[in-house]
Amino acid sequence: MGQFISKSPVVGQGIHDHVQFSVGEEGPPRYSSHHFETNNRREGASHQIPPAIIVSEEGSSTSEQRDSRIELRRSSFYSTIDLLPQLEHYASTLPHQQARSRPSLEVLRKAFDEVEGGNTNKDPGACDISATDAGSEEAQGSEEKAPARFGWVVGVMVRCMLNIWGVILFLRLSWITSQAGILLTWLIILISVMVTSVTALSISAIATNGRVISGGAYFMISRTLGPEIGGPIGVVFSFANALACALNTVGFAEVARDLMQEFGVVMVDSINDVRIVGVITVTVLLLISLAGMEWESKTQILFFLVLLVSLSNYFVGTFIPPNIEKQAQGIFGYRTEIFLENLTPNWRGNEANFFQMFAIFFPSAIGILSGANISGDLKDPATAIPKGTLMAIFWTTISYLMISVTVASCVVRDASGNMTDILTGNLTDGCVGLGCKMGWNFTDCIQQKNCEYGLANNLKVLGQVSGFYYLITAGVFAASLSSALGFLVSAPKVFQCLCKDNLYPYIGFFAKGYGKNDEPLRAYVLCYIIAVAFILIAELNTIAALISNFFLCSYSLINFSCFHASITNSPGWRPSFHYYSKWTALFGAVISVVLMFLFTWWAALITFCIIFFLFGYINYNKPKVNWGSSVQAGTYNMALSYSVSLTGVEDHVKNFRPQCLVLTGPPNQRPALVDFVGSFTKHISLMICGDIIMEPERQTRPQDATDQLVKWMNKRKVRSFYTPFTAESLRVGARYLMQASGLGKLKPNTLVLGFKSNWRESSPESIEDYINTIYDTFDANFCLCILRMMDGLDISDQFDCEVNQGFELDESAESYDHQSPDRESADDVSDNSNSDQIKTVFQNTQGKKSIDVYWIADDGGLTLLVPYLITRRKHWRNCKIRVFIVGDEQNMDEGRNEMIALLKRFRLHFSDVIVMTDSEKRPQAKNMTRFVDSVAPFRLHDEQQEGVTVQELRQREPWKISDKEFEAFKQKSERKVRLNEIIRRNSQHTALVLVSLPVPHSDCPSALYMAWLDTLTCGLHCPVVLIRGNQENVLTFYLQ
Repeated sequence: MGQFISKSPVVGQGIHDHVQFSVGEEGPPRYSSHHFETNNRREGASHQIPPAIIVSEEGSSTSEQRDSRIELRRSSFYSTIDLLPQLEHYASTLPHQQARSRPSLEVLRKAFDEVEGGNTNKDPGACDISATDAGSEEAQGSEEKAPARFGWVVGVMVRCMLNIWGVILFLRLSWITSQAGILLTWLIILISVMVTSVTALSISAIATNGRVISGGAYFMISRTLGPEIGGPIGVVFSFANALACALNTVGFAEVARDLMQEFGVVMVDSINDVRIVGVITVTVLLLISLAGMEWESKTQILFFLVLLVSLSNYFVGTFIPPNIEKQAQGIFGYRTEIFLENLTPNWRGNEANFFQMFAIFFPSAIGILSGANISGDLKDPATAIPKGTLMAIFWTTISYLMISVTVASCVVRDASGNMTDILTGNLTDGCVGLGCKMGWNFTDCIQQKNCEYGLANNLKVLGQVSGFYYLITAGVFAASLSSALGFLVSAPKVFQCLCKDNLYPYIGFFAKGYGKNDEPLRAYVLCYIIAVAFILIAELNTIAALISNFFLCSYSLINFSCFHASITNSPGWRPSFHYYSKWTALFGAVISVVLMFLFTWWAALITFCIIFFLFGYINYNKPKVNWGSSVQAGTYNMALSYSVSLTGVEDHVKNFRPQCLVLTGPPNQRPALVDFVGSFTKHISLMICGDIIMEPERQTRPQDATDQLVKWMNKRKVRSFYTPFTAESLRVGARYLMQASGLGKLKPNTLVLGFKSNWRESSPESIEDYINTIYDTFDANFCLCILRMMDGLDISDQFDCEVNQGFELDESAESYDHQSPDRESADDVSDNSNSDQIKTVFQNTQGKKSIDVYWIADDGGLTLLVPYLITRRKHWRNCKIRVFIVGDEQNMDEGRNEMIALLKRFRLHFSDVIVMTDSEKRPQAKNMTRFVDSVAPFRLHDEQQEGVTVQELRQREPWKISDKEFEAFKQKSERKVRLNEIIRRNSQHTALVLVSLPVPHSDCPSALYMAWLDTLTCGLHCPVVLIRGNQENVLTFYLQ
């Protein structure tokens, strides 16, 4: 806006001597000095005015010519830097204007201490209104002439009326009336008006729901329904406007050709003359457009005046008594007989019917968007578009109705134009037609069907009825040229806005604007080329069929935009235009689609095919734009409604889904853990990535860290929520996340952890924290999964980033550089196209490898359900699942058959069931020794120390394992070692191993339990999952 004035005397006084009261178009009010002085005297000396921040509104060059106008940005009485509401704080979405920032909460909280401490320096986070503001740019350009801006009359109403008063009015309306009759013609007009009026109401509502810049209908639809719908409609609508320009130019060229033929002037032939005149005409219109909007507007006003004179000439002519020549052409003035005869339809031709006449007439109603299409050139689009569009519809409707009924009351359908056909005397024997009652015998041409005059045969009947024929010809020229010029201006404006949004490739070249009005000169040339191409076709009916469908499609989407924005109840939908209804908007959308197919079904199919193709392209590429569309609001409403409705649905085992809370830390540092859970939850169930942030990390964490991690997951196509949570420890954060995460029935029921590979080097408190998290999981009745990769899960060393202290660095940092090249791991294949996307084993195709499930304990079926869900994925589809169960040799076959029968009842496809009969054997000595050695640092060895009691040792090192505890759990330890030997023997080269997780006893030392988990999963080259359900059924073989 302006520049900050830092002169202390001004700020100290709070009032400037030369402050004038003024209200700008965009800015906040500027108050006069006497206003404050009056208040000051009223309140007394004890009540001082809060300090004011004074901002210059105009450049110095302007202030020399005018009185100094200064904007006072007053602070609230809460704080000197806590400002009152200002328009500029909300101006971030305005074009070419930088929003001034209000003080942040942090600044407001710290401000009091800084002020008390005598710190008067400007805070960097405070409201910065210095020279970097956009007002400086306005000041620099203040000497230049302001761009042309139009009001509602010239900018919208006149422009819409000119486009509605097109060639259809002068060349087709009389012929449609002769075919359909007065009643059906009025019905056609009123239905068209109904569609356009409902659409105009929808346009008015959308246009007044926020500031509308250039782009017209495309801008409104795209910002309301989003880029997926707005993009296709922008392409189609721009193309339709270019075709409409060609249509009206061809109409002008036909009239010009006929006029030249009347004077005996023929350049080549009838078709090529149309092409030549059309190309010359559209070239002249292009030059007018390139001259700027001011010239274009002046030209339109000239055309409007010509049209008014032409229409007045017609209405005056209907009251002038016709001479003999006009009577021979079927014109008899106002006659009741003619009116009654023309009330009813008289279809002529094989394909003449109501909908054909409707399709021919409807292009005359496509001009209602002409004002909206130049919304960027209007002074106040929110006011001009509703008022101008509705007034244009009203007056043009009156004119269409009046012209159709007056011409049908004055002209008979058939006349020969031969003055010798006048009847002499009262001889009417054998006379056919209404002309007999008027004293004319047109029987011969009626019977031979070669009448050249009359309402049904002569397209120039309006000129013949009028007072002066060539004024009607001038009206036809003005109507066709004004419509062509209007569409030639509209198409580039809309297309330029579409190009600026960069929704489609290779069109950004046409986004560049020139001059103070940002004129799209390149888009003008493109529209000119398209118009010339269709002018060379020189076939009016072929062009009209496509135009009607394109514009009806646009009307349908505009109405649907209004309906959808209303039905979603978004707080952002607050149009200042209240005279609309969401149900009339829906009716307008439906009737527009119906009319598309009733007019020309093949053109409707072509239109929809183009729309769906363009929609699919944007939906696939997902452009990075966020316009706050009603589709987003509708998605929120649907999600909220379904979430609430789920709360009343009782849980059923058939609908069980593993809804996972995954303690990933920053997800991009543990992609294997993210991909593993995503492999059985994507499109199936809930997944939440929990990131427990320690207090020291919260201070240094980037503000946009959450947004960056969500973008990383979206780029990886992970369907998951990301939830950061600040806590003092992993256990506390996990406990709170298990209690608070989720919504209604969409709450996690399974906790997924990464294995703590560095547990031997970790602090005792860290191990306790990890094991207690497992305890809390079972206490919360959650299921639990622990994933172990042979090289660990953490890849933070590859990105040179800090490690979340809640998730300590795994052994991957040491082992990553020493991998065997023939092994697959979580981190072995990197995606060259994305440096921050590491490809994991869960993204690789596994072929016909096996997934081994060691179902040691009945946990309710989760151990079986997870591998089944994984095999539904494309990369794991061909894997075979083997189930290992514990049994003895005597009952091996019986146990195996029982398990096979159970799996068949569960309808789970498993390739083999293997009974482990040697699980009770003692483990090998070397493996047991390795286990004992791994636990040795965590033992008290109290029996080997004399003179010291166990209690004293416990007080000093409470986390260590006493000899008594170690002996008590020795048998369990041996079973874990033995099970690991069996797993390594059978599953060394499988794709994935799932093992039932042992439930820890309350008196089991944390270090010992950690050693069990390590022993169960060590020595394998594939991912290992320790999994445990919550002892409730997640599988059933019953139908109910």
